[in-house]
Amino acid sequence: MKVNGTPTRTIWLAADGWAVEIIDQTKLPHDFAITRLESMADAARAIKDMLVRGAPLIGATAAYGMALAMRADASDGNLQAAHDALYATRPTAVNLRWALAAMMEALRPLPPAQRAEAAYARAAALCDEDVEINYAIGTHGLHIFRQVWQKKPQGERLNVLTHCNAGWLATVDWGTALAPIYRFFDEGLPIHVWVDETRPRNQGASLTAWELNQHGVPHTVIPDNVGGHLMQHGMVDLCIVGTDRTTASGDVCNKIGTYLKALAAHDNGVPFHVALPSPTIDWTIDDGVRDIPIEERSAEEVTRMTGRTDDGRIETVTITPEGSPAGNWGFDVTPAKYVTGLITERGACPATKAGLKALFPENA
Repeated sequence: MKVNGTPTRTIWLAADGWAVEIIDQTKLPHDFAITRLESMADAARAIKDMLVRGAPLIGATAAYGMALAMRADASDGNLQAAHDALYATRPTAVNLRWALAAMMEALRPLPPAQRAEAAYARAAALCDEDVEINYAIGTHGLHIFRQVWQKKPQGERLNVLTHCNAGWLATVDWGTALAPIYRFFDEGLPIHVWVDETRPRNQGASLTAWELNQHGVPHTVIPDNVGGHLMQHGMVDLCIVGTDRTTASGDVCNKIGTYLKALAAHDNGVPFHVALPSPTIDWTIDDGVRDIPIEERSAEEVTRMTGRTDDGRIETVTITPEGSPAGNWGFDVTPAKYVTGLITERGACPATKAGLKALFPENA
């Protein structure tokens, strides 16, 4: 995708060929800042502190973190230590586990002298694969978008509601839930996006809105609790979200608040789709509510907010009374029965075990 007209990915090798550069997403939308990662510890901090976020990008960053670790020390001990340190950074997104497993599979059989070069090559391949997957998700999602739009009166725009950020900032490029939006818009078709602000970190208001603005896609930022009202009044044609982990039976774990949107969509007959790359499917579990670990983050994400003042300064302020505690669960689980369909790189399917098995028989 593009930033100020320049094609850009979320993660890439620096000009020196060994350091890794990322967009610091904690600075968006007010500052487009590039951060340089020179060690495995830098990559782990970027994941843990959410300079990078989104399940696919977390996996890509972890893969390059392994490469940085092998450049410094390619011993067996450091290989395992790097894996364990990166694995501990975020508990919910399954792409992290998948990417680290792919790196270990590629590196463990090699002698230490060959590991650094192989690690960089494998990490780059994982990134390119992510781009291809997301483009394919966009293709299959575009077909669904067209079907919904063609049922509307001629000339009316398609109104899509999304939650959190599942655009190219959450992946290496294109995004998951936003990929069909970009494809629909690039076809010259009329579309408008309702962007949930997505408290407490405001990934919708700060990241999704920034992306859509850069690409020229019409959109409106809304408070998180407006979506049900819009659906009641026929102002939403479909919902589409991403996911950090999807079970083998179709339960979907995504940013906190997704479950409530799914309930509102179900009550109002609005299609609720989930876009996911196959590495996000956790084939080892069936019951998402019971078995997916839900990350609890710092209360400060709830009690404090950062923004730009009228005179251009970036300030962080406290918005809650002193002494009031805050809870900050990062994700919730939407049971499969509330999901209209899953959109993957291999096509769309019902949110069922049979549906996923039909698309991915090798993982059944």
